[in-house]
Amino acid sequence: MKPVNFDYARPADVGAVLALLDDQSRAVKLMAGSQSLGPMLNMRLVQPDLIVDLTGVAELRRVEETAGDLVLGACITHADIEDRRVPDVTRGALPTVASGIAYRAVRNRGTIGGSLTHADPSADWVSMMAAVGARVRLRGPSGERTLPIEQFIVGALEVDLAANEVLVSVVIPKLSSRARWGYYKLCRKPGEFAHAIGAFVTDPERGLCRVVIGATETRPYIVTDARHLLGDVAAGGPAHKVDPATVDAFMAEQGMHDPVDRQIHVTAFRRAIEQAR
Repeated sequence: MKPVNFDYARPADVGAVLALLDDQSRAVKLMAGSQSLGPMLNMRLVQPDLIVDLTGVAELRRVEETAGDLVLGACITHADIEDRRVPDVTRGALPTVASGIAYRAVRNRGTIGGSLTHADPSADWVSMMAAVGARVRLRGPSGERTLPIEQFIVGALEVDLAANEVLVSVVIPKLSSRARWGYYKLCRKPGEFAHAIGAFVTDPERGLCRVVIGATETRPYIVTDARHLLGDVAAGGPAHKVDPATVDAFMAEQGMHDPVDRQIHVTAFRRAIEQAR
């Protein structure tokens, strides 16, 4: 299939993007890498009057490193992270996760901001950014606001982003040398979306102890204080100290009622723990 006819704009700055979004007379869609929007256009799941191409906005490709954080512009690609063209402040977590996203052609074009705003529960960045405690910066006509990932993602394919706002950057906390992390996803074949994701990050120096169970029917299950799930692993203990029954009960409480589905997610979580680095 082919998209419906639409107008196209490629502004050079965020202000111009916001001006286009403020046009109430037309349905507007933002496009970065177009790895999700492109197929949706072709299948006519979305039929915008105007496509706004963000790739001409230099600010959205900007990378800034501060004392405690790394700030990535929304149009930084998965390949930029995989190839370490941007600094790695996560002890290898982000480049490792990036290298497992879909296929190289997708990673060359797909962007971190696009992935987070699309908010597919099976997407890698949704789970891993929640695990590291990342924040997003959103800009609109009234100014800029910052939200932690767990507040930004409110449901499957649903985020706290107004129609006249744009995600401009992702703020990633630096992990200390004592930090440990693990990430594992179960896929039936390489390149497809995950059927289950397990992720965790602990960092005693930052007081970080997070677990994310992803590829769920709703938004991922994000636990910001996961000591009750990690047990001794939170203090550097071995993976076998994690109690599968505790993790299973937690997922049942969150609304995952299918025991087979829970078992698959428990397995992904345990393998993430076993890969702790």
